[in-house]
Amino acid sequence: MAHSHSLSLSLLSATLLILCSLAHATYPGHILTVVNNCPFPIWPAIQPNSGSPVLEKGGFALPSLTHRSFPAPTQTWSGRIWARTGCSHSHNHFSCLTGDCGGKLECNGAGGATPATLAQFVLHHGPNDLWSYGVSLVDGFNIPMTVTPHEGKGVCPVVGCKANLLATCPDRLQVRSPAGHGPVVACKSACEAFGTDELCCRNKYNSPHTCRASSFSQYFKQACPATFTYAHDSPTLMHQCSSQRELKVIFCH
Repeated sequence: MAHSHSLSLSLLSATLLILCSLAHATYPGHILTVVNNCPFPIWPAIQPNSGSPVLEKGGFALPSLTHRSFPAPTQTWSGRIWARTGCSHSHNHFSCLTGDCGGKLECNGAGGATPATLAQFVLHHGPNDLWSYGVSLVDGFNIPMTVTPHEGKGVCPVVGCKANLLATCPDRLQVRSPAGHGPVVACKSACEAFGTDELCCRNKYNSPHTCRASSFSQYFKQACPATFTYAHDSPTLMHQCSSQRELKVIFCH
């Protein structure tokens, strides 16, 4: 009887060891968490760069004061996350006031309409898995956002924009809904508002030497210094953090 009990314990231990090994192989321990701290629902969207897989079907609803966690990709991955706001579903048509990805709840790899606050990521797998991350206002602003790493090593700051720029957005950059007289729902980039080569860093202005900050990008920079605010902004704003357990994207932090 004792021998049978000992054998059962050995088999149980071996089974647990195999299960743990399988779990480690398929779920390496890196977690992405999207948090909605806003007093209203949002619809986060995720767009991979070319060659990277779509995560969580590219988009989902996230009620106020809730979060959604999912395993990070097991291969090298790069892409962006943003929030869609003011979404509605009526007459079989889904649409959002900001960040809309072609009228779909699940973006499935599609990009979003500007203006929108963006978090950008690159995940490199190796001896020490390395996340590069930053928050960009190059395409404008629609909602406060931060990126927060947990238990990482190296340079792992919290970055992003905690300020609500909708309250202070310059008149010429404001997006209102309904148009013209409704509340401000987003703040355009100068490129989107005026479309000049200089403000868009196009053609002869498309280099670090000719693409310069403008008074409009300086407005974003003063409010949110730890963000990219124009196309050739400082590359040191893209931080690298190794071996963190979790990376949180927090809206209305």
